[in-house]
Amino acid sequence: MRLGEIQELEVVKITENGVYLADPDGQTEPLAPGLPELRRVLLPRNQVPKQAEPGMHIRVFLYRDSEDRPIATTTMPPLTLGRVAMLPVREVTRIGAFLSWGLAKDLFLPFKEQIARVKAGDNVLVALYLDKSSRLCATARVYDYLLTDSDYKVNDHVSGTVYELIDSFGAFVAVDNRYSALIPKQELFRPLKVGDFIEARVSNVHEDGKLTLSLREQTHIQITDDAAAVYEKLVTAGGFLPYHDKTDPEVIKREFSLSKNAFKRAIGHLMKEGKLTISNSGIKAVGFDSSHPRI
Repeated sequence: MRLGEIQELEVVKITENGVYLADPDGQTEPLAPGLPELRRVLLPRNQVPKQAEPGMHIRVFLYRDSEDRPIATTTMPPLTLGRVAMLPVREVTRIGAFLSWGLAKDLFLPFKEQIARVKAGDNVLVALYLDKSSRLCATARVYDYLLTDSDYKVNDHVSGTVYELIDSFGAFVAVDNRYSALIPKQELFRPLKVGDFIEARVSNVHEDGKLTLSLREQTHIQITDDAAAVYEKLVTAGGFLPYHDKTDPEVIKREFSLSKNAFKRAIGHLMKEGKLTISNSGIKAVGFDSSHPRI
């Protein structure tokens, strides 16, 4: 019997309070590090199947109740030990946050295990672990709990949750809230924050199975969308913008949410279509009449 896991246990005794369950193989290893061996655990009466009798096996999840006693439940929570799931924040107190996970006792998320401070009503991606006192707790530091055995290939489209931002690396993403992925800093052309749900393209699958993502399509597909966005901004500005192929890359990123190379490809595409001209002072829409924005 192990805390934080789903197990098939055997009914060994029926009482007024419920039934006592034990490992069908008679094993009595500790529930968790630092805890004594437990020979049996109570499944409360309101969760006992009507046909329960000694020898019957029941599928349960083990945790510790509000009085810190090991207890079984037939309610299956959305995550088990070492796994990851998105949970709602029920309340925040002076010691940390409490998450709803379908059980009588809420799951504790300590402040030290939060990457960004949460508030009631938020949804937060967390993993389940045992703390130093062998209590089940949540952590938003999920990097080490994510899997690397996805079937995704380069150029597949995926979705996931941003769970951490590090300036020197980029945005860490849990694809399908399950697999390890990174959007490199050079691919971040729009602001993201922890908790954002994103859709992206797989740009690389590493030997260790971790994914590299891009928020942009392949170049030959993306160029059309980029050109349309640049042209729309040009028209909105009255047909002229003081940016060109010599403009500082950081300015281009700030103004267009594009890399310098993507910007140059976009204006090159528009020039081929005869929609703009470029000079040392900037780009200008061809045949644009500010009183008639559509040309």
